[in-house]
Amino acid sequence: MLLHEVCQITGLTKKAIEYYISQGLSNPETLENGYRNFTEHDVEFLKKISVYRKLGLGIEEIRSVLADETGGVLQKLAVQKNLDLQREQTKQAVLDRLISGTGTAETEAALNAIEQNKTVTDKLLDAFPGYYGRFLCLYFARFLNEPITTTQQQSAYDEILKFLDDAVTLSFPEEVQNYLDESTRTVNTEAILKMTEQSEKLVENPEQYLAENKETLDWYLNYKKSDEYKNSPAFKMQEMLKEFNQTSGYYHVFLPAMKKLSDSYAKYFQQMETANHKFLTKYPEYADFEE
Repeated sequence: MLLHEVCQITGLTKKAIEYYISQGLSNPETLENGYRNFTEHDVEFLKKISVYRKLGLGIEEIRSVLADETGGVLQKLAVQKNLDLQREQTKQAVLDRLISGTGTAETEAALNAIEQNKTVTDKLLDAFPGYYGRFLCLYFARFLNEPITTTQQQSAYDEILKFLDDAVTLSFPEEVQNYLDESTRTVNTEAILKMTEQSEKLVENPEQYLAENKETLDWYLNYKKSDEYKNSPAFKMQEMLKEFNQTSGYYHVFLPAMKKLSDSYAKYFQQMETANHKFLTKYPEYADFEE
């Protein structure tokens, strides 16, 4: 079909379509008379581009999304956009406090904390790609809003950045990677945030959480003892994650540094240890249970 038909179908202007062509996002056939002939596939691509542009994605971001067949790029961008929105809301709150008379030094410290949050979460996404990176990024983001005010915090922050910059790429065998991709394909940012909320409920009131979720926990823990689980890709993935976290420095470098950097995470970590103790008291056969 010709350009004017495509404009009618997609709602895009001629100028917009020509721009996407010039950027290599669309590549319709050029006929002998110089007119472009758009296929149904071309039109569907242009519709996708239009949607992504309305969602605020830039040209390079759209290029990456269109080239990705796994959906991982779009999921990563969704996390980044979610965190960007949170940071903008935080900036608005800082601006309101500035209007109310907050000092410049306090304002600058709050803004620096926002930038530190972005630096660490971006590096988490890059260091641990895929679902694991998205989960870690959203999990730790809530603890990275405190300004650095001591030399110990600054040292911990530098240690975290070095750990993430030097982190070895986490990779799985094809069978395990396929399982992870398939099982997390529809796990969006909202779902991950709900998981972190559940973890907060567990550490805040472990007795209540264990009581309310007893049936589910009993089923899950019995399943973990089964041969079906021990022969599954999920088991292999968990074992590889455990080994990776032990050998990469995640346990003895990253987490200790997080506790020094963030008072809120140090408190949360202590709550986790208490919750884990209560869990093991109730389920002593799972002494090796980990978060």
